[in-house]
This record gives sequence, C-alpha cells and structure tokens, in this order.
Amino acid sequence: MHDARIGQVRSFNRTVTQRVGALSDSFLARDRPLGEARMLWEIGTGGCEVRALRHRLDLDSGHASRLLRSLERAGMVEVTPSLSDRRVRVARLTPEGLAERGLLDERSDELATSMLRPLDAAQSKHLIEAMRTVERLLTFSAVEIRPVDPPHPDARQCFRAYFEELDQRSESGFDPDAGISAAPHELTPPAGILLIAYLHAEAVGCGAVKHRAGAPSEIKRMWVSSSARGLGLGRRLLGELETSAARSGATILHLETNRALTEAITLYRSAGYREVPAFNDEPFADHWFEKQLPR
Repeated sequence: MHDARIGQVRSFNRTVTQRVGALSDSFLARDRPLGEARMLWEIGTGGCEVRALRHRLDLDSGHASRLLRSLERAGMVEVTPSLSDRRVRVARLTPEGLAERGLLDERSDELATSMLRPLDAAQSKHLIEAMRTVERLLTFSAVEIRPVDPPHPDARQCFRAYFEELDQRSESGFDPDAGISAAPHELTPPAGILLIAYLHAEAVGCGAVKHRAGAPSEIKRMWVSSSARGLGLGRRLLGELETSAARSGATILHLETNRALTEAITLYRSAGYREVPAFNDEPFADHWFEKQLPR
C-alpha cells in the first residue's frame, strides 16, 4: 500500500487519540482511563454478558478481566452468574456505577460541544458528515468474511433471522421447506460454500453458492442483519461469493428473489445481474437474475 496513505491514517489516529483524551489516565477528568470509562458505557443501564463485552470492544479475556476487576474494586460494577445460565457471567452497574456513567455522558457531551463550538455552520456540517463517513468505513473494514460449515450455530442463527425476515416482508409468508433446496450438504465444499460476515465476533450476514452439475451455479441465503446495513456489506458478500464461484469453475450465476426485497433487487441489478425468464419453479420468487462470470 502507498506510504502516503499509511502515513495519513497514522496521523489521523494520533490526532483523534489526543483530541478525545485517550492518552490520559484520567479520561474526562475522572479517576480512570478511557478503557474503563468505555467499559462502563458499554455495560449500560441493563447490564451485559462479559463475553459480549469482550466481543463488542475487541478485547482479549485478560484485558477485559483487568478492566472489570478495577471497576469492581472501585464499587462501580458487579459481575455475577446469569440467572438463566450460571456458566455465563454478567456485568451490572452498581448505583455508584450508574451515577458515574451519567456523569461521563454529560462530560462526553461537553467534549463534543468543545469540538464543534469553534466551527461555523458549514465547517460543523462538514466535520459531522466526515465523521459519519469515517465511522461507516472503519466499521466496514472491521468486518471479516470467512467460510463456515452450514451446521455451525452461527450459520443456523443467520438462517433463522433470514427466514424470519422473509416471512415478515413477503405478502404470502415464507416456508424454507417449500422452495428450491439449499441443504447443508449442498452448501459444503465441493458442492458449494457458505460465507458468514462477522463484526466484532457477531455474525451479521451470510451468503452461499450452490453448484449444479452441467448447470449454472446458484446464489443462495443472501442476508445482512439490520444492524449492519448501510455499510455496503451486501455488495461485498456478493463479490466474495462470485469470486469463490469463479474459482470453482462456474461461468454463470443464477439467483432469484421476491419482489418485496427491493434493496436486494437494486443490489443485484447494480452488480451486473440481468433479469431473465424464470429458470426454476421457486414459489417464493418474483424475479430471476443471471450473471456471466469472467473466466
């Protein structure tokens, strides 16, 4: 990668860490560093599983434990077994922790105001738009897409969410057993492949390719969680599936979709898929698409 680009990223990182106070051991003039303050905010008013905290903050178990122990010693946090599963630990804010979180919120607002106050209206608007773009792109760059076995719990969770959304959005409902099959063995190499997108260790999207002997390969199970939409993840997943299909020797891809899925239809058309006559009897489909892959 070009050295100037790397240098700009590093310069940006230095500016941001200094401006937000990340270098201080007393973030926002309180007696704790930024890591502990962020942990308080992430635990929230309703508590949070320790495992989820580690994933959200991209922390290893040792670092997360040290932050939590420090907050426990300060009387801000209690970590106890979950009522539903004693193997799961849950962190909750004490009354002192809730008060501290509220104060940190107020001072965070003051810090944000101090960044905007010197700017005129146009500069302020420009900064906010730039921040929104940076946040979106940094989130996008943190997504990892990797092959997963269809029986994996993450795959089953994605499929459940996908089926539920189709059932809610379709006028006729959706029955996964009534249409063209995409069984686990059909999405397992060499018959096919299933890709899952992860953001902070959470499965937020999926897509699969199903190969057919002597016929075009098919895109199946394309889904992106509502929490990850707007990042361009659907296009990235589709591109990864096309690359995987081409490597397996596919020259044509087929897919079908329901008319209620307007975002998916827009994506497919913009990605070079052309609408064609129905090539199967999928009862849920209203549109059928085809794309030639480069050899």
